[in-house]
Amino acid sequence: MEFELWWLLALPITFGLGWLASRLDLRQWRRESELKRDAPLSYFRGLNFLLSEQQDKAIDAFIEAVTADPNTVDLHFALGNLFRRRGEYERAVRVHQNLLARGDLPSAERQRAQIALAQDFFKAGLLDRAESVYTALATSPYQSEALAALLQIHERTKEWPRAIDIAGQLERLGAGSYGRQIAHYWCEVAMQCQQSHDLTGALDALDKAVRVHPQAVRPWQLRAGIAQQQGDAAQALEHLRHIAQIQPDFTALAALDMARLFRETGQAQAGRDWLLAKLQDYPAIDLLDAVLQLEADASERYHLALTYLQTHKSLLAARRVLDQTSTALSPEPARLALAQALDGALKNRQRYRCAACGFEARNYTWHCPACQGWETYPPRRTEELQLLAV
Repeated sequence: MEFELWWLLALPITFGLGWLASRLDLRQWRRESELKRDAPLSYFRGLNFLLSEQQDKAIDAFIEAVTADPNTVDLHFALGNLFRRRGEYERAVRVHQNLLARGDLPSAERQRAQIALAQDFFKAGLLDRAESVYTALATSPYQSEALAALLQIHERTKEWPRAIDIAGQLERLGAGSYGRQIAHYWCEVAMQCQQSHDLTGALDALDKAVRVHPQAVRPWQLRAGIAQQQGDAAQALEHLRHIAQIQPDFTALAALDMARLFRETGQAQAGRDWLLAKLQDYPAIDLLDAVLQLEADASERYHLALTYLQTHKSLLAARRVLDQTSTALSPEPARLALAQALDGALKNRQRYRCAACGFEARNYTWHCPACQGWETYPPRRTEELQLLAV
């Protein structure tokens, strides 16, 4: 009888424990269901705000979604990207660092969070931190992206030997041809050597620039500068004339220096004829100016400028004709008024324009400060390019 009594007591106890466990499971299930239901609603609401370009509301919705389900990794990335786009780099860094602090994050998602964190640092201007993260990713599936970012960092910090090494790695990975950029990096090395009075090192760097990109113009221009520094005007002239052989369009950039060197070496007449031949084949206002500098006869200078204006009807050419007009043909008050009118019209038309991004510069530059492109400026001013396009 005693055994049967305990058996009867065990039945209701077991039933009660089972009922209690089911209630707890049901409550947990309901909580999880609510979280799973709320998170997608917040997520889709955030997407809707994002598509409507309401970024503030989108961020609030994504924060709500992340709070409801902290394990949703993609929501963290979406939120971090939104912060970065808005320029809130500290908040973006915090989101991605929180992801990396999770011990259960899979390897692929960890690398994804690292690349996102590196982008945050880069955008925030924390280049040393960005460099350390990108360097750690240089052997990951994000290798190409990491190396491309490291190349930008080394350009900005003017660490040209490192930039040369990274560009070579990208080329070997099949990411494209970097010969032109590497040639410019060697030119930058040469300029640093020249500033420290290491002409041997500068010439060696320029030799490497020519080897990596035989059509490069800039190394010959820098070689000419070193030759002039050493007092060898004839050698400097030969270096500049070589530019006309490899890239004739760029002769205009060196034309005025060539005119001066022709005069210094006693070749004014021969130089005038040589430059005039180049002017006929590759018309440019700088070439015309060089020819006019070497022409001794005033009436012939006027004739040359007028002929150029007749074939290349530009304000720049008109200004050159006016410069060569004698006071007998045009009284001084009239010439002054015309000159002022032309100068006003030419104020924004004598710039060089980047072919990649359209940024304009007063002087020719090999590196665009806006898009960071190398050799993206045509060697003619904007008005000349517009005339050629007609």
